[in-house]
Amino acid sequence: MSGSVRHFKLVLLGDTAVGKSCLVVRFVRDEFFEFQEPTIGAAFLTQSVQLDSSVVKFEIWDTAGQERYRSLAPMYYRGASAAIVVFDLSNKESYNGAKSWVKAYAEENNILYLETSAKNAANVKNLFVEIAKKLPQQAMQQEREQGFTISPPKQEKKSCC
Repeated sequence: MSGSVRHFKLVLLGDTAVGKSCLVVRFVRDEFFEFQEPTIGAAFLTQSVQLDSSVVKFEIWDTAGQERYRSLAPMYYRGASAAIVVFDLSNKESYNGAKSWVKAYAEENNILYLETSAKNAANVKNLFVEIAKKLPQQAMQQEREQGFTISPPKQEKKSCC
């Protein structure tokens, strides 16, 4: 891997047992397990994506979806560069609840919306590559907007006594 390395925090959000951990394990280790132990609190994994001239290193927080851990979610997604909302297409309640508002919001705000499958690996790598492409662009735009000021050095006043 050559070029610059950019670090970005990602967080996976969604109800319990929708496949958040399966998605991350598929991306990081290229493995899939029919039964995945529920995440307690959150799990942390890293994985890099090589782009043309740089490397994007993801710091991935896989959050627990159980109701009792929901109050912890803000602690994990604070400072995240991107959030991946995960839902289970085979679970109508999970699918309908998340898809309708996420898709509408994504369309209104020009945000990536992509359906994936950890089980058959459909769009898993593409999801992270697309995020990797967008994040450096956003970071560069923010740096341009914030800018910086160049001012002459302050001259010291000298006294003789």
